[in-house]
Amino acid sequence: MPPPRDTSVKSTVIPFDPAAPNARLRRLVHHDVLERWRAADRSAHAPRIVAVPGGDGDDWAAAALVTARPHTAYLKIVDAVGDVPTAVEAVVSHARDRGLAQVKWEGWTVNPEVAALGFVPLSVPLAQDAESSGPGAGHVRWLHDGEVTEPPYYGQTTHFTCGAVTALVAQAHAGELARESFDRRAELTLWRDATNFPACEPVGLGVAVRRAWPSSPVTVLLDTERPVLLDQYPQDEQEWRAVLQRASREEAGRIGVPIDSHPLSMTTVRSALGRREHVLLLVSLADMQGFDVPHWVLCHGAVPGALVIEDPWTHTAAGDTWVDAHLLPVPDLSLDAMSTISPDRIRGAVIIGRTEA
Repeated sequence: MPPPRDTSVKSTVIPFDPAAPNARLRRLVHHDVLERWRAADRSAHAPRIVAVPGGDGDDWAAAALVTARPHTAYLKIVDAVGDVPTAVEAVVSHARDRGLAQVKWEGWTVNPEVAALGFVPLSVPLAQDAESSGPGAGHVRWLHDGEVTEPPYYGQTTHFTCGAVTALVAQAHAGELARESFDRRAELTLWRDATNFPACEPVGLGVAVRRAWPSSPVTVLLDTERPVLLDQYPQDEQEWRAVLQRASREEAGRIGVPIDSHPLSMTTVRSALGRREHVLLLVSLADMQGFDVPHWVLCHGAVPGALVIEDPWTHTAAGDTWVDAHLLPVPDLSLDAMSTISPDRIRGAVIIGRTEA
């Protein structure tokens, strides 16, 4: 349960301009911290300064740099400076005013005040791509009643293993995969069984999950019978990948993986989560990251107004880190829009049920 509701803190919220920081901000922020803020192009994540005026009204007593992926339901504190508790209270108050589900805090500097301010530590990643960078610690504070259990975070170590990683995270969260067995070998082994070279399409991924965990019920949701995720390839390369997708459909029938062709809805996703199932969801990254490419995420929790996902990929150049991608709340309507894949306009998912006795 979250701590009692914060007292509203009077604050000012302004855009962060890395080229010309506010004079009051420069007087408050240490040079090293400001350089970290400037090291990435955070413009796609709406960087803002939440500032609390000082007693004299001329300077700021506290400030925080906050960012967030577009079309999501959280704020991330990159750093809080000055009177840190007051800065954090101002951010939480601002997040509540916006109706958000969560505030996160990157742990660039570990602060003993974190726990007292209602934040709990996030489990550090099991793995990340070598190109990824991020803090060694992170914290989260939910702004609603209830609990979302935390799966392990694993950052995909290649550009193409997102489908395999989401399945492995789901099974680790369900207790079907020991965390010590969740490594790069497991990632690449499952991808090899699921891939349509190099991507994982829904039927092939569902079949691979069922083969890896025969006692886990698996349902594929895909609203077309045509081969999918092939438009970017030349015709001759589409043809052999289509052959593999047809083979996956035949294998699904043989091993008992149903393929549901009804259009996917967020109501379906919430119903599955209510049954403590996991939903591997195919989305486009256009809204969250600006890249209209297909990508797999894991839906594993629900809060008022948002679904909670694990995203195994981060955009380091935009200041995006594992703290953003882990326990990420996305409004239902936003996730619904993301789950329509262009240009085919398909929707696809794999639901992994609870293990059969």
